[in-house]
Amino acid sequence: MLYESTIFSTAYLPPIEYLQFFVQTASPYVEAKENFIKQTYRNRCLIPTANGILNLSIPILKNGLHNCPIAQVQLDYSQSWQRTHWRALEAAYNASPFFLYYRDALEPFFVQREIQTLLEFNQRLFDTLLKLFGINKTYSFTTDYRENYEPAILDLRNEIHPKKKYFQKETTPYRQVFSDRFGFIPNMSCIDLLFNEGKLAKSRIEES
Repeated sequence: MLYESTIFSTAYLPPIEYLQFFVQTASPYVEAKENFIKQTYRNRCLIPTANGILNLSIPILKNGLHNCPIAQVQLDYSQSWQRTHWRALEAAYNASPFFLYYRDALEPFFVQREIQTLLEFNQRLFDTLLKLFGINKTYSFTTDYRENYEPAILDLRNEIHPKKKYFQKETTPYRQVFSDRFGFIPNMSCIDLLFNEGKLAKSRIEES
């Protein structure tokens, strides 16, 4: 099914279902006018590790916690989250088939500090992910905030959520680094699919 328009929240290394819906919409939009919402994919992602599912969360400055427009939410570089996240990614994916192939494109996001806002950081990283996946689709930012959209527009801003059920068709199970311990874990961050499937990752996204 191809949706005419879909509204997404910004997301940090978004889950697989985010990309599944993204490739199914003719006109994707990323919400740029809402207030920041805590405990969502806006500033966190999930990856499978040797100890189970790990939640990686980007800390933001406290002024971004209360009714702050998402475009103004600033990253908190006083905490060494970049080093922590990158070490976690290395530990989780060094043994994956394609981590070394893609790491050079992603590592700068976990070293450089010139990006100040969460929205810009997420979208630059997302743009890089689209290139790595080979997904040739552009998106736009919303220009005004709407609490509700007409039925013809699919609103996923609060539906793709760490605490909500994965409601897309699941990708065909692929071999994950720690699947011998935990079995296949669906809907992890899309980098899990990329590092494990390489150039096949795009077809895995599109098949569902």
